[in-house]
Amino acid sequence: KATEGDPTGRCMIVVTPDAQRTMCTYLGASVGLGPGDIDRDLVARASITYLEGYLWDPPEAKEAFRAAIGAARAAGRRVALTLSDPFCVERHREEFLALVDDGVDILFANHDEITALYETTSFDDAVAAVRGRCEIAAITRSAEGSLVVTADAVHEVAAAPVERVVDTTGAGDLYAAGFLHGITA
Repeated sequence: KATEGDPTGRCMIVVTPDAQRTMCTYLGASVGLGPGDIDRDLVARASITYLEGYLWDPPEAKEAFRAAIGAARAAGRRVALTLSDPFCVERHREEFLALVDDGVDILFANHDEITALYETTSFDDAVAAVRGRCEIAAITRSAEGSLVVTADAVHEVAAAPVERVVDTTGAGDLYAAGFLHGITA
């Protein structure tokens, strides 16, 4: 359980001239997240509860996720999950697959995360595998844009071209934020 004196998380990101990132992350107080930290009334009022895969490691955090999912479901609300990183997927593949099948309405992933989840090197095979397992899978593909996958359709969204990519830090978070705003507005 996180306490008031626990430190705030931080992430130092080194970006090379070719826009590649190396992230050194300290999760801070979030590693103490537990089911007692979930405000079930707040979750019940939210259109969508967004879960961050980075926080799945500690057993107490898993219980917090389940509590949030339960509160959202009880209120008829939706749940979104971001896979966060291929390393998270590798560590928790079976549990993430179970979440996608039974607790998540909207899945956010990038190319590497979705192929890791379904243990394939083929992006098309991964897209076929996720189809129909949750209401929506929003999959980013860097310069190739994104795909929005439902049981009935795959929608390709082109990326806006840029002359030079400088830093992609936060791009996935901003994508998810815009996507969630768009479907709740």
